[in-house]
Amino acid sequence: MASESKLVLTGGCQCGAIRFAVTAPPTRISICHCRMCQKATGAPFASFADIEKRDFAWTRGKPAAFRSSSVAERDFCAKCGTPLSYRRIDGDRIEIMTGTFDRPDHIAPTLQYGTESRLGWVVGIANLPSHTTLENYGPEKMASIVSHQHPDHD
Repeated sequence: MASESKLVLTGGCQCGAIRFAVTAPPTRISICHCRMCQKATGAPFASFADIEKRDFAWTRGKPAAFRSSSVAERDFCAKCGTPLSYRRIDGDRIEIMTGTFDRPDHIAPTLQYGTESRLGWVVGIANLPSHTTLENYGPEKMASIVSHQHPDHD
């Protein structure tokens, strides 16, 4: 990553052992419903920001990797387990999990893949009853919780 590049986006794992920086906007932001992504994230789908490797750098720590298929590896933090990326072994791009960005609200998906494995109930998520964390736990419980999560900045 060129030092004269403008820093655009940063992020990292839950514990802060791994941090990254991106110096250009993602080329694509997507959701993948395939079964491999479901297993890799422990979630009903994965969300990725596709980034040219030349515009990306690990700035703290180095992630561990799991070769999830004959063509791809998935990076994760060996300390806290946070899934971080998907990348083709011989590719020139890296796909970063959107939830690992410090400002995931700036990374909105525009297309979906692997829809043959999309869980039927995913479509109705926005219509489910919802509560804030404060509403769920209440102020007394919230005041007693001590977070060990790295803040969303360096």
